Amino acid sequence: TAIEESIVVVAVDGNYAGYVLIADEIKEDAADAIKQLHANGVKQVVMLSGDKTSIVKKVAGILEIDTYFGDLLPEDKVAKLEEIKEDRNSVVAFVGDGINDTPVLALSDIGIAMGAMGSDAAIETADVVIQTDQPSKIVTAIKIGKATKNVVIQNIVLAFAVKALVLILGAGGLATMWEAVFADVGVALLAILNAVRIQKMKF
Repeated sequence: TAIEESIVVVAVDGNYAGYVLIADEIKEDAADAIKQLHANGVKQVVMLSGDKTSIVKKVAGILEIDTYFGDLLPEDKVAKLEEIKEDRNSVVAFVGDGINDTPVLALSDIGIAMGAMGSDAAIETADVVIQTDQPSKIVTAIKIGKATKNVVIQNIVLAFAVKALVLILGAGGLATMWEAVFADVGVALLAILNAVRIQKMKF
């Protein structure tokens, strides 16, 4: 989907010859990415842009973005993000790709840089770097993060449960040195194997 931005009129020897329409293309997976973000627990999607407000409004309507702000200078984006963080008692993530987005990426709770077209400054500042310019990959990153968190919790529970069991058995004289070794080395190996599962998961 193309969003009209400006028209350049072409004339030859003072006579009208035609015009060139310059427009931004909306990523094919952008609309689905917004829906998937909401489905994965993102409460609100806010668009901060330096483009004309009329253009931003049109894009927000097409993509069903909750809130939008246009005609923003880099410092305006910083101020607007500070307002959003104050108004909402929740984690705020910002997705950007340009060098002008660096201050906002640094200010956000989670800075996400789109690596395929992102500036070096944005990539260095971001907490997460996505190697493509596909918005849907943001959803993938969220899913990977949730899966990783679940595996970490599983490993912690496993380690404490096994060590507590061996400790109780040892206090009762029922656990030998080998059980103690398993509680240490064996649990570490199980945790590593459990973590490796993430590589085989499909997101």
